[in-house]
Amino acid sequence: MEEAIFVLVLLGIVSLIMMVVVAAVAGVAALCGASFPPVFLNGLWSLLLPPLFILYGWLYGRDRVVVNRVEIPSAGLPDAFDGYRIVHISDLHLRSFRGRDEVLRRIVDMVNAEHPDIIVFTGDLVTETPEEIPHFTGELSRMRAADGVLSVMGNHDYCPYNDWNSMEERMAAVAQVRESEKGLGWNLLDDDSFVVRRPSAAGEDSIAVIGVENISAMKQFETHGDLGKAMKGTGNCFKILLSHDPTHWRHEVTGKTDIALTLSGHTHNAQFSFMGLEPSRLVFRENSGLYREGEQYLYVNDGLGETMFPARIGVPAEITVLTLRKGR
Repeated sequence: MEEAIFVLVLLGIVSLIMMVVVAAVAGVAALCGASFPPVFLNGLWSLLLPPLFILYGWLYGRDRVVVNRVEIPSAGLPDAFDGYRIVHISDLHLRSFRGRDEVLRRIVDMVNAEHPDIIVFTGDLVTETPEEIPHFTGELSRMRAADGVLSVMGNHDYCPYNDWNSMEERMAAVAQVRESEKGLGWNLLDDDSFVVRRPSAAGEDSIAVIGVENISAMKQFETHGDLGKAMKGTGNCFKILLSHDPTHWRHEVTGKTDIALTLSGHTHNAQFSFMGLEPSRLVFRENSGLYREGEQYLYVNDGLGETMFPARIGVPAEITVLTLRKGR
C-alpha cells in the first residue's frame, strides 16, 4: 500500500512538471508566431510518458533479473585460480522484497545455479532497520558456494536513515544487522580478510578477499572502514577487495595498493537508464559495470533491490559472474 501511494504521488509530481514544461514550450512557440492552444494540446500527449515509464518500472522492470558475465585477466593471478568463479551480488535492500518473496527466491536459485566458487555480497542488506531481515532469512541462507558467502557492510546497514530515539538505539540496530547477517551463515568481513587456498604445482596458491566497512569519498555518506587494517596479513597474495562504495576505489585503492580487483555496489545506476542516458553518471564517475586503471579493476554491480522509488527503468536487478583468468 505504501509503495502504491508513493508511486501515485510520484506520478502526480512528474506529470505536473511535464505540464509546466509543455506550457513553457507552447508559450515560446506562441512568441514565435504559433498558436498557443494547439501546441499546448498536442504537447499534452507527452504526459503519458512518465506514467508509462514509472508503471513499467514498478510492475515489471524491478522483477527482471539479469546475469552479467565478466572475465578478469591478470598476469598476477596464481595458476591454481585460473577459471575461479565469483558470483557478486549487492544492495538487497530487503524492504524492496516485501510482498515479492518469489522474486528473491528466484534470485537465490539463479545464484546457486551458477555453482560459484565463492559468493560475495557488497553491502546494503537493509534500507532502514534490521526488522527487514527476519522474514527473508530462510531464503538468503540457501545460498551456497564452495568457499562460502562473504559480505561487507553498506551505508544503509549502519541504519542512518531511520528516526532513532538515541545513538545507543541506532548502534543496537547496527549490531542486530551484523548478527543477522552472520546468522545467515555469511562471513561478514569488518575490516578483515579471508584467504582462499588451492593446491598447485608449487605446493599451494592463495588469493585474499579483503572486506572493509563502508568507506566513501563523498561527505554525505558515512565512512567507517580502515583499509590498512583490513589488508594486514595478506602479504603478496593476489587481492580482491569488497568495498560497498565505488568512490573508495580512486580515493584509496588505485595507484596506492596492489589490490587487483575491487567489487562495489551502492549506485544502483540510479535505477534508470534510457537510450544511453544514465543520471547516475552525474554523481558517480564509476557508476555501473567494469572499469580499469593499469592492472587494477573495479566492477560496480547495479544491485538487486531499490531505494528512493520502487522501480527499475532500463536497469534490471543484477547478478554478476566474474571469472578470473591468468594472463593479460
